Amino acid sequence: MLQEVKREIITTADGSTTIHLPELNEQYHSKHGAINEAKHVFIESGFRHVLNKEKFDALHILEIGFGTGLNAFITFLEAEKNDQSIDYVAVEAYPVAFEEAKLMNYAEELGVSSSEKGFDNIHLSLWETPVTISSHFLLTKRKQFFKDIEDKNCYHLIYFDAFGARVQPELWTEEIFKKMYNALKQNGVLVTYAAKGSVRRAMQEVGFQVERLPGPPGKREMLRATKM
Repeated sequence: MLQEVKREIITTADGSTTIHLPELNEQYHSKHGAINEAKHVFIESGFRHVLNKEKFDALHILEIGFGTGLNAFITFLEAEKNDQSIDYVAVEAYPVAFEEAKLMNYAEELGVSSSEKGFDNIHLSLWETPVTISSHFLLTKRKQFFKDIEDKNCYHLIYFDAFGARVQPELWTEEIFKKMYNALKQNGVLVTYAAKGSVRRAMQEVGFQVERLPGPPGKREMLRATKM
């Protein structure tokens, strides 16, 4: 079980922190910069890409791998800044304890210390029920294995932020990406930091149109998949 593996807090290259699992040689975010990775992969290549194509009364987002809450927090900040309503669903099989999440320095590194209460509320919100974090951000956290997701035609955007295929190959299969495809609305988009050929082929096999994009610091490429 992942929650039983030894855990360390490390500082990544951009000054932001993440959780490192030394036994697996894996971390929750890129060691080349946790915040930089989140902004590049999920905000620039996902959130802003989708909003540039279409306007939404409410943008429905599914996050695969809630982890430390970094992606949710940055999206919350973007919702406030852009006056955009977000209905955000985050799936996580092994939730990070609030005490551990509080060791992350995201609000400080993002220069939004006044919004730290928002980060706290994201973690303190109840699981399995919609919680209003702000007038623009509705959050539902689900403690669930990815293989058990059965959502259909629900989301405009998926942040696919599971642990890498080297550590959990079962999360990067045609079976999982078929679930992601089914969960998206038509023209919905999935973004991930991953760029392996096997991942791209699995996405294409279930019907996605897949683009290779420049990756975040430390990675040459990433993938963006669209349900056509």
